[in-house]
Amino acid sequence: MTGLERSADFRKPGRQDRLLQEQTHDPYRYNQKLKEPTVCPECKAVVHNGHWSWAAVPEGADQQICPACQRIKDGAPAGYLTLRGEFLSLHEAEIMSLIHHHVEREQSRHPLKRIMQHQKQDGSLVITFTDAHLARGVAEAVYHAYDGALDMHYPKDEVVLHVNWSR
Repeated sequence: MTGLERSADFRKPGRQDRLLQEQTHDPYRYNQKLKEPTVCPECKAVVHNGHWSWAAVPEGADQQICPACQRIKDGAPAGYLTLRGEFLSLHEAEIMSLIHHHVEREQSRHPLKRIMQHQKQDGSLVITFTDAHLARGVAEAVYHAYDGALDMHYPKDEVVLHVNWSR
C-alpha cells in the first residue's frame, strides 16, 4: 500500500457526527422556546437565556409550570434508582446522606433535577427522579463510594432510566 491508498475502514480524523433521530419523544420537553421571562408558579424557577435557573422573579413574567414540577404533579419520574442488599440495611442513613448531598449540589445549579420521592418496597429502597441524568449521577456516586453491582437500562420505547444498585 502506498501512502495515498486507504483501507476500506479508514476514517477521516475529527468528528463523525450524524443526525440521530430521537427514538421516543419525551412529553415533558418543550417543542419551542419559552418567552422570557417565564417563571414556574410552583417552584419559582425562572427561564433565563433559554434555560430554567434559580433567579429573582422579574415583574410581569409569564407563568408556565416547569417540566420538573409537571412530572411531580403527574407522578411521572424520568429515572428510578432501586437500592438493595444487606449493605443498604446496615448503612442506609449514610447512603441517603450521600444521595441528598449529591442532589442538593445538582439542584443548586439545575432546578429541573430533583428527587420526587423515596420509599421502601420489599426490602429495597426505590428513589424516583425528575431527571434521568440525575438518577444516573446519583447511582454512580453510590457505586463509586460503596462499590457493589450497578445495572442501568432504558426500557425499549420509554424515556425513563431504570438503575439498580446492590451490595
